[in-house]
Amino acid sequence: MSNPRSALLGARRVVIKLGSRLLATRGDLIGDMAAQIAANREPGRDFLVVSSGAISLGCQKLGYSPRPKDMPRLQAAAAAGQSELMRRYSEAFAAHGATVAQVLLTHSDLASRHRLNNAQQALAALFEAGAVPIVNENDTVSTDEIAFGDNDQLASMVVPLVQADLLLLLTDVSGVLGPEGERISVMASDALVGDLSTGNTHGTGGMTSKIGAANKAARSGAHVVITSANEPNILARVLSGEDVGTLFEPHVNKLRARQHWIAYTLKPRGSLMLNAGAVQALQEGTNSLLPVGVVGVAGQFSRGDAVLLLAPDGTEVARGLARLGLSEVARSAGKSTSDLKAQLGELDSVVVHKDDLVLTR
Repeated sequence: MSNPRSALLGARRVVIKLGSRLLATRGDLIGDMAAQIAANREPGRDFLVVSSGAISLGCQKLGYSPRPKDMPRLQAAAAAGQSELMRRYSEAFAAHGATVAQVLLTHSDLASRHRLNNAQQALAALFEAGAVPIVNENDTVSTDEIAFGDNDQLASMVVPLVQADLLLLLTDVSGVLGPEGERISVMASDALVGDLSTGNTHGTGGMTSKIGAANKAARSGAHVVITSANEPNILARVLSGEDVGTLFEPHVNKLRARQHWIAYTLKPRGSLMLNAGAVQALQEGTNSLLPVGVVGVAGQFSRGDAVLLLAPDGTEVARGLARLGLSEVARSAGKSTSDLKAQLGELDSVVVHKDDLVLTR
């Protein structure tokens, strides 16, 4: 059998994610990663770092102990800490003759195709200039992201944005651990794993979040490795194909960038309950969702919003962009196309077009 890690030797665009807990417990981590990235840079290979840590650093600067829970002080901490975080990155990489560039993103930046394209072009220009982008959520204004998000998920969204072929999720354990505490070398994409995360006072993610992010990135066609940042020379070892950490191979059904955006970046604004016939038709992969297959609606969504498509038992089948708003779907649910021509017009008789639909199960 071929070595599943052999493909890592040819990785040309690598996204590395560093979390708050690592940065808080290892004061030398930024310098260490700067040295490792500098040692492994070569013509045609780019690196991008998704870094947490601004809020934790800001809490230290502003004297917030313990970490506050109210939004204004979290935003203040993010504002105070971001400049300090970038100062550390800038100095660490400058010691190796490399330039870094700060890129702050919000979820709304990635949810808008126009702004997403702008971000994509800016990142491409930074790679062309030989810079190492340091990406973080703009926590000063991203209230939802402070409360609920984490940079594991941001990293999984950045992977298709820059067409990365490797995502390295660094943590403080050797990889995904099995029930006996053994390291799992390779995990299948879409593996269903129980909650393995442990609480901490610095970040919002855990192992469950990393596994979810790994599965999402794998669906974009990237390899993913979850491993310990405390292993010596870990970057070179991963890139050489050494059996370290837990590897997620690219999903066999790779999603195009737009499909990945629909499935994993957009936040669903509502859900549609489907009958069994509609579920079967969608799973064939060549059919749009018609009103006749809808038996119920929930949420508040308009035309163009993302929606969940649910089987009769409530499990998610797919996600897509609605071509009809909530009231239109409710009014047309269960009706045949012929009955709807007079009511909505033939062009509006599709709830979710097949080109805007991604199967998630």
